[in-house]
Amino acid sequence: MTAGWHHPLGERLGIDVPVVQAPIGSAAAPELAAAVSAAGGLGMLALTWHRPDRAREHIHQVRRRTQRPFGANLVLDFDVDEILAVCLREAVPVISTFWGDPAPVSRRIRDAGALHMHTVGSVPEARHAADCGVDVIVAQGWEAGGHVRGTTTTMVLVPSVVDAVGPVPVMAAGGISDGRGVAAALVLGAQGAWLGTRFLAATQAGAHPAYQDRLVAAGADDTVHTRCFDGGWPDAPHRALRNTTVRRWESAGSPSAPDRPGEDDIVAVDGQGRPHRRYEDLIPLPGMTGDLAAMALYAGQSVHLVHDIRPAGALVRDLAAQAADVIERTRRILGPAGTTSPGPAATPGR
Repeated sequence: MTAGWHHPLGERLGIDVPVVQAPIGSAAAPELAAAVSAAGGLGMLALTWHRPDRAREHIHQVRRRTQRPFGANLVLDFDVDEILAVCLREAVPVISTFWGDPAPVSRRIRDAGALHMHTVGSVPEARHAADCGVDVIVAQGWEAGGHVRGTTTTMVLVPSVVDAVGPVPVMAAGGISDGRGVAAALVLGAQGAWLGTRFLAATQAGAHPAYQDRLVAAGADDTVHTRCFDGGWPDAPHRALRNTTVRRWESAGSPSAPDRPGEDDIVAVDGQGRPHRRYEDLIPLPGMTGDLAAMALYAGQSVHLVHDIRPAGALVRDLAAQAADVIERTRRILGPAGTTSPGPAATPGR
């Protein structure tokens, strides 16, 4: 464990710093997961929409790059039985689930020796997950990018979930892109922070450079909580950057498919020559060409704190260092007994 960090969940996960890279869809490349894990955090693969053989290869690619623990994420609204079987046969140490009932899979995951993390957006969901035996609960605030489960902000949700499910450990997700956010998550009672938007702007992320450039240029007000990009994942609210597709859809009154403007427009072609339409839930990927700015550009409000594109390992180290510095400065302000220390001009006892 890196000096300065002593957290029970970290010891259980085998990580050195309380930072988890969220499973950011197609951008959660093996190179990214391995780099985060190698730097002492927990890297995650997103395997829901992969074929079993492709999922197995991604797992092997991570292991070729690092011997450190990593995880795999599965969305329970889809048929993930085969992929889960692959993950458990390959002894992936952490299985993360989202958007569905964890009850049917939790015992299976834990009986196989893996640790089960489940993402929730409300206190009732958190209580249910805890009752199912989930090992770690990820409390995702409304500020988060990508698909967003609930409507409560991170600042309110995290301590509410901590209070509701203790002693089950909780991770904080949503609105965290720097070490100050990591420190805040720990102060709220979480045992770690779950970051997605920040890792989209890592050099190892499987995201098109044009998408990453948009993230660096964007502010919090450029994001929108919407149901616009539902092709492939219907009835799933999400947060993305407002772009031409969102604006056209909103101007038309936000109609449902198939009555949306430009419904059948092909906006991009991937490296294999496959066309992709306007309202798909797919991000711009490396090798794509076309009107990439019109695609789903998932981002949380913490995109305002994303100022550059850097290697994932450097991000993990910087997050940990800044969080440690913030915590130490807070400790000095509060004093050893948890009360505010006197200022430099104050006289003790007066």
